[in-house]
Amino acid sequence: MRILHIDTGDTMRGGQWQVLSLGRGLRSQGLAQGFLARGELLARLQEEGFEASEASWGSVRRAGPAAITHAHDARAHTWAALALRRPLVVSRRVAFAVKRGLLSRLKYSRVDLFLAVSKFVAGRLAEAGVAAKRVRVVYDGAEPAARVTLRPRSIILAPQFDDPMKGSVILKETGLTVKYSTDLVADLADAKVFVYLTYEEGLGSAALLAQAAGVPVVASRVGGLPEIVEHEETGLLTENNPEAVRRAIERILYDPNLHRRLAINALQRFDERFTVERMVEATVAAYRELTS
Repeated sequence: MRILHIDTGDTMRGGQWQVLSLGRGLRSQGLAQGFLARGELLARLQEEGFEASEASWGSVRRAGPAAITHAHDARAHTWAALALRRPLVVSRRVAFAVKRGLLSRLKYSRVDLFLAVSKFVAGRLAEAGVAAKRVRVVYDGAEPAARVTLRPRSIILAPQFDDPMKGSVILKETGLTVKYSTDLVADLADAKVFVYLTYEEGLGSAALLAQAAGVPVVASRVGGLPEIVEHEETGLLTENNPEAVRRAIERILYDPNLHRRLAINALQRFDERFTVERMVEATVAAYRELTS
């Protein structure tokens, strides 16, 4: 079984890291793959010896046969649908509602199976009329990090975002001293609390990275985030206002028993549901449904 992956993102965001992790996992299982990608993802794939070339409308049309074509973002979905590549699997990662225009209806009708990143996203597809039999929930996976749950730390860490749909302004209005990171893997080792604020979210793979590192998470109660950050169990959920956010952060900072309990529970839940291995297994199972 050969899989053709298509991703048109120019930068390494959550979706691109998932493509790279999936490719590695499928290779370890001996599956043949080809990639059409761009930017940093393309460079990383080529460095790691994958069969990978530039993604474009032309390269999608000219690509050779594959048992499965897997589109990993919206533009890849459009190109693969218009090129009539079947069977077609599409990863749906975004939280906003599906558009109802003619082109959208056409391209969604040509998908054999959607892999929704959360139950929330699966619900968005259902709202658009996509039958449940054409949707599978496949959660993101994260690589286990160095776990330093018992190490004394005090840094409040948050991702550096320019996206206005993220909640950086809210966090700044709390008056707390926060480190804004562009390298979470490195900076989580020194964090005591990880804060992920947003107005909409398909899942929140950055929160998974924090949980994998044993860092309690404060997150907005929106989209798919409550599926990975269970309030009072594996983290704290908050409304998007500065006072509520501040209270949640300070509870974790100043209550060592709460900090420890949330960190331990999050690590356990991560190992049960959110490893890369589980993401790969669920994806392969979806492929098998279409090829058996």
